[in-house]
Amino acid sequence: MQFIKTLFCLLLPLGTFAQTARENQRRVENNLMPWVQFEGRAPMRFNIEERLKALEIIGVSIAVVRNYKVEWAKGYGYADKEENRPVTTETLFQAASISKSVNAVGQLKLVQQGKVKLDEDINVYLKTWHPDTSRGKITLAHLLSHTAGLSVHGFPGYEAGQPRPTVEQILQGKAPANTQKVTPLFAPGEKLEYSGGGTTVSQLILSTVTGEPYDQFMQREVLDPMGMTASTYSQPPAPDKAKQLSSGYYRDRKRVPGKYHIYPEQAAAGLWTNPLDLSKFIIETQLSKEGKSAKVLSQAMTQTRLTPYLNEEGGLGVFYTPGKQWFAHSGDNEGFSCTYYGSVEGGNGLVIMTNSDNSLIIDEIVRSIGEVYGWTDLMPHETLKPTAPSDSVKNACPGTYKMNDQQLKIQPSGDGLVITFEQSPACKVYFTSPNTFVITELPAMFVVEKDAVVLKFRGREFRHVRQKD
Repeated sequence: MQFIKTLFCLLLPLGTFAQTARENQRRVENNLMPWVQFEGRAPMRFNIEERLKALEIIGVSIAVVRNYKVEWAKGYGYADKEENRPVTTETLFQAASISKSVNAVGQLKLVQQGKVKLDEDINVYLKTWHPDTSRGKITLAHLLSHTAGLSVHGFPGYEAGQPRPTVEQILQGKAPANTQKVTPLFAPGEKLEYSGGGTTVSQLILSTVTGEPYDQFMQREVLDPMGMTASTYSQPPAPDKAKQLSSGYYRDRKRVPGKYHIYPEQAAAGLWTNPLDLSKFIIETQLSKEGKSAKVLSQAMTQTRLTPYLNEEGGLGVFYTPGKQWFAHSGDNEGFSCTYYGSVEGGNGLVIMTNSDNSLIIDEIVRSIGEVYGWTDLMPHETLKPTAPSDSVKNACPGTYKMNDQQLKIQPSGDGLVITFEQSPACKVYFTSPNTFVITELPAMFVVEKDAVVLKFRGREFRHVRQKD
């Protein structure tokens, strides 16, 4: 009897943890929050399944890290709608630009091995291609911190069956590459300018110095040691992973031709992974920073990776939230969107991955997780005062508006208005002044002018002009 009592006591904390995890998961699933709430109105909360349907997103996978452990992980929707394959915790997604974050670990492993130096001229290591350094010496630290001053923001990838370029052809902008030549825009170290082109240069450095394919080095030296054994940088992935791969989808729910694009720009956009594996990456980063693990990098090297470079926005392969309490990275490939956050202290984090280029649900899930776990600094919402529009604006507002090839349409719906972007679902309009409105799906302000609607988003303005009937 005493043995049974002792065993029960030992199992009780585990059972309590599991119960708490399930309850937190349930609360997150039913607490999705838009970026804005309105004074005098009940708070808006959404269920995750409802939002997948409303936003026309095919699938999403989530993992939450608490106290250096994965508290729970779950998949929702479909990995491939046409094949009726559901998302599971093992389903692999394209990590898109999150690939850059893991790439930085591989690059610093080379530094740790003494094969390269962070502050050395990269031309010392390159043989088959050399950047224009007339504006100044470019270092590996510049490449990993997006301060090298190099061009080419991102990459569209290549459809299955299309010719794929070598890394040198990508950097030279030569066929069959589908992006421009990587060139200097300003002096290295002058400012932060996001550059997938710069990250691709680091890929060439790694393969040149090691003398082996990029994906093989990253698998052996980075992914496998961290326990990310389901993940791969191989482009395309090996045939034995086919049933684990999710298919990418556009905003109109149409599947990407060939299911997904292929990215020879492996370091910048080529990682296939899932939230469980990326959680291991977050946890290893946190433990290594504290000197409690060194599966890939030493404590000193991890601290170097996380140290802000040039400014407080980010380090080597990571960006920071305001206040520098979370290191993070997000990504968007053709038909895929994703993000991760890891706390600088305390061993907390989250990963969200979708097989849709509609990323609207990601921020809503982040806010839900933040509220449930008390991480309210993660992505707070705004509170605005609703206002009735003037009759003249309400009556004159409906119509079609264009900016270049981008179109939005405003239409009456019930006693209000809705706005539609291209092939996205209609979004309800909420006026916050007689001629200004917002929508819950996008953190932006819309200003109604006589013959235009101006979209104000992240410090930029996009003026859409009314089209004649």
